[in-house]
Amino acid sequence: MKNGFHILPASRACRNFLACMHCTTLFLAVPATAAPVGRQPPPPAPVLEHREFDAMLEAAFQPPAAGKNRTFIVHFTLPGAHAAQAVNWTLALHHPDGSLARKWRGRHVLHGGSGSTMVDWRVPATLPAGIYELRLQADHIRQRRPIAIGHPAPLQHAAAALAAPGMSGPAQLVGLDFDIVYGNLHSQTNHSDGGGDPAHCRGAQAPRTGDFGPEDAYRFAQQHGLQFLLTSEHNHMYDASEGSDPNADPQAARQLYRLGIANAEQYTARHPGFVAMYGLEWGVISGGGHLNILNSPALLGWERSTSGEPFADVVTPKNDYAALYKLMKEQGWLGQFNHPGARQFPLNGEPLAFSEDGAAVMALCEVMNSNAFSKRLDEGEPRHSFYEDACATLLEAGYRLAFSSDQDNHCANWGASYSNRTGILLPAGTTPTVEALLEAIRARRVFATMDKQAAIALTANGTLMGAQMDNSGPLTLQVHYASSAGRGIAALDIMEGVPGRHGEVKPMAGVRGMQHGFTPQPGAHFYYARLTQDDGKQLWSAPIWVNQR
Repeated sequence: MKNGFHILPASRACRNFLACMHCTTLFLAVPATAAPVGRQPPPPAPVLEHREFDAMLEAAFQPPAAGKNRTFIVHFTLPGAHAAQAVNWTLALHHPDGSLARKWRGRHVLHGGSGSTMVDWRVPATLPAGIYELRLQADHIRQRRPIAIGHPAPLQHAAAALAAPGMSGPAQLVGLDFDIVYGNLHSQTNHSDGGGDPAHCRGAQAPRTGDFGPEDAYRFAQQHGLQFLLTSEHNHMYDASEGSDPNADPQAARQLYRLGIANAEQYTARHPGFVAMYGLEWGVISGGGHLNILNSPALLGWERSTSGEPFADVVTPKNDYAALYKLMKEQGWLGQFNHPGARQFPLNGEPLAFSEDGAAVMALCEVMNSNAFSKRLDEGEPRHSFYEDACATLLEAGYRLAFSSDQDNHCANWGASYSNRTGILLPAGTTPTVEALLEAIRARRVFATMDKQAAIALTANGTLMGAQMDNSGPLTLQVHYASSAGRGIAALDIMEGVPGRHGEVKPMAGVRGMQHGFTPQPGAHFYYARLTQDDGKQLWSAPIWVNQR
């Protein structure tokens, strides 16, 4: 036994593949229980692993051209639900200073697992112009969106030009010697429950039944302007089941994962300038939440065949995030919290809980996603989900996380459902490779944007976001922003928090422009920039961590 795992000889299927793991397969010790003599255990009930309530807020940033009426739409989903389900919801409008301006409440009954409700509102003529915030709460779901009331004056800082890839060299922010690559770090193909033809795709596919696979995804993404794509397949669907099929072929499951890695390596080699990545989305929604492992050469899982053979190369206990973080740290794997919710990623029963091992391996947190089941091909998907509150809770717990913005595509529209992207900063002149992207992610040189034609970064006394720094005396935070489309800035917040405090991340007071100077209180802090463009699309820089002496 080593580190709580039983080490057994590798099967022939994993030889020459898991060299980095010393040709071993890891099995957690699980006590066996036998059925009473003469009695056969009943067949297990079907497990619906991804059935959890979700809500999305649809709200146009600018008012309609005619009249002052505003319409907000709240979308509800509960996949797999057949009986009617009732949900209570609250929608609140907050002034630019955070105070409450208006609140609506309602109760909606979902039929067939989905539904929506509309809020019609006539804007009072006395309401001052400005950038307001809508806040939705439905069960444990919380969503926030900025909206413009009237015609608020833009900030007096014009967006700088941003060179676009293929025009005048790689995209760059003025004053920073880094190239920017844009892509998506969360998507599925027919290796799990994705790859559905948009012509008839209505949501997640039954596992392993989609029309298109990883190579199709990389080709589609490259043709649509992405510079990298991670196909992150659900780790427990390699048996072609959402729950578990003990009659499936374990060797075929492991071989499929290896095929996915080979497809990514071969596509990257044939298409210089584009980085194809293949990884896994570990976990189940019903038991704690999904996270992506970006660079695992091994399939991880907990399922076994009728003979007891594992489907995975490395057996990991279901829903045990502490054990997973420990394994990831030992192997040097990097992770991303996917669409984090307030009840997810528990440790010892506490959601969004901190661990030293987790802090060493979890590098990214999805702050915003477009609708995972969108079939749009024109980047016009209006339904989005925001997770800044959960990401902020993780930051306050002590995690060092940069923000990402992905699409979680289940239909075959990788990168095309909306204009959002994850941006990664590479040292100028660096050839994009898997290794270069992973190194930048380890350094947290990553930002999230709803606009693929815009970029953001934050520096502190000249030190780039993602870093941990010691400081004495004054601190100057500088926001670097650019838009190749010439967008203006409607609102800018510099958010401040304290790692390990378990408190609330709040906007700093007194921020008037792209540069803010002050002297922090002694102790640990983190800061990140959140910018709203004049079209309502938002960008989030990575945090920078400052230890003030």
